[in-house]
Amino acid sequence: MELKTITEQLKQEITKLKNRFETNEKPEDRRDREFFNFVKEETTPIHSLVQEWEKQASLFVKNKQVSVHPQQVASTSDNLQILLLNSYYIDTPRKRYMEMYHSIHYVLDQLLSDIEKSDVN
Repeated sequence: MELKTITEQLKQEITKLKNRFETNEKPEDRRDREFFNFVKEETTPIHSLVQEWEKQASLFVKNKQVSVHPQQVASTSDNLQILLLNSYYIDTPRKRYMEMYHSIHYVLDQLLSDIEKSDVN
């Protein structure tokens, strides 16, 4: 899958995660094995997508003159993993969650802009 497609897909996924965060309640028991298995099953494909995105995005920003830096890619990958879990366990204050959400969106949008610019050249 190409970087642009993965980035667009991640944007869609984090929007779904934000909606989940805003509409769902905290789990009754964080140690519930059934809930853990549910979260693992739901998040595994997204974890894989984030890993692939980080690998491709890192290569892209290293080899081009772009506005996104390698450290931003690494930080965004970490934030995506955190946001993913916080969307299910809902133990982060809303303000912190939204700051992370907007930060991720900003980097993804910047990267998409850089990809489009590099496709034109």
